[in-house]
Amino acid sequence: MKNFYSWYKKHITTAIFIGLVLGIFTGLFLADRFEPVLTVTSLIGSIYMNALNMMIFPLVFCSIVMGISSIGNARTTGKITAGAMIFFLCTTALASLAGLIIPRLIHLGEGVKFEMATSDIQATEMTSILDTIKNLIPSNPVAAFANGNMLQVLVFAVIVGFTLIAIGEKGKALLNVIDSCNEVCLKVISTVMYFTPIGVFCTIVPVVEANGTETIISLATQLIILYAAFFGFALIVYGGSVKFIGKESPVKFFKAMLPAALNAFGTCSSSATIPISKQRMEDEMGVSNKITSIAIPLGATVNMDAVSILMSFMIMFFANACGINVSISMMIVILLANVLLSVGTPGIPGGAIASFAALATMAGLPAGVMGVYISINTLCDMGATCVNVIGDMAGCVVLKEKIKLED
Repeated sequence: MKNFYSWYKKHITTAIFIGLVLGIFTGLFLADRFEPVLTVTSLIGSIYMNALNMMIFPLVFCSIVMGISSIGNARTTGKITAGAMIFFLCTTALASLAGLIIPRLIHLGEGVKFEMATSDIQATEMTSILDTIKNLIPSNPVAAFANGNMLQVLVFAVIVGFTLIAIGEKGKALLNVIDSCNEVCLKVISTVMYFTPIGVFCTIVPVVEANGTETIISLATQLIILYAAFFGFALIVYGGSVKFIGKESPVKFFKAMLPAALNAFGTCSSSATIPISKQRMEDEMGVSNKITSIAIPLGATVNMDAVSILMSFMIMFFANACGINVSISMMIVILLANVLLSVGTPGIPGGAIASFAALATMAGLPAGVMGVYISINTLCDMGATCVNVIGDMAGCVVLKEKIKLED
């Protein structure tokens, strides 16, 4: 049994892909027949999504508080931490903006029609920017969690995070409790992710059965455009940063980072790639250990550029496919929330699911889009993690040029 568990854990990405393919073929085969099978798959798919959804709000809250607190504790590292944060936040903002503008320019998702497998709607009605700003501070944080108001939960997490930094030693007890809660949330999510192949199979079957081959074609097109955006962003933004700010050859950089990028692509974990990223930047690019020891672990926590592109792409795609108008004010809110959520997105496989659920709630998308997104999450996550790790290493090269360390 242990051998099977070890094998399954190592090959879970393959298992998820198999679940996706089997779900597609099963959905096509079951069209207009075998109603009991569809009922069972819909039931199991709903249970799987509920298991994920139950940890979204506590996970986002705890992750952001811990992220902010760790950044605050790292202030003793001075210029390195500040420089890394400026680089990561600027590139994340650019990534979010690109993810919102590109799908809008090419009208991604228009003409695609999704008939959701569930009628349950988790919609948050979007009002004007002024009303949104006015309601940012939760008068009742418990109600914000209970009502699913993700913006208020995010702001509450930021307030708590910076307050814990301000009160210092007296806040350590609460910080330890939040850290423990964060670990519990990550453990629950990681455990649920072991059932992802079954969950993917059961969530995609009703969607494909309801929509047919048009769903497959539209999602395949979406993935091709998404990957073009991922690596176009890496080439232009990271390559440009390395050349014009870091004063290094982009060709030399991309050759140096390739082993780490491939490892990230295969494992879907930026955290698991930290040792390889450090070694490549120190040995091949001559970056000081003082810089890599801070910038790369910090980047694994806060640098989620590709996740920002992914989230923005998916929100725009599903909004257009579901006939939901994405206004300019909604775009701005999603952009800001995307940057903030990137700080709390865990650097583990499937870490972007909670972020997508939060942003989908803000945009007022039907709950059924979660099933479609989860079914292709692994394929999206592989490219996103790869690009995130490239961004961590590009930040090291930039800091090497801009921060002159004393021996």
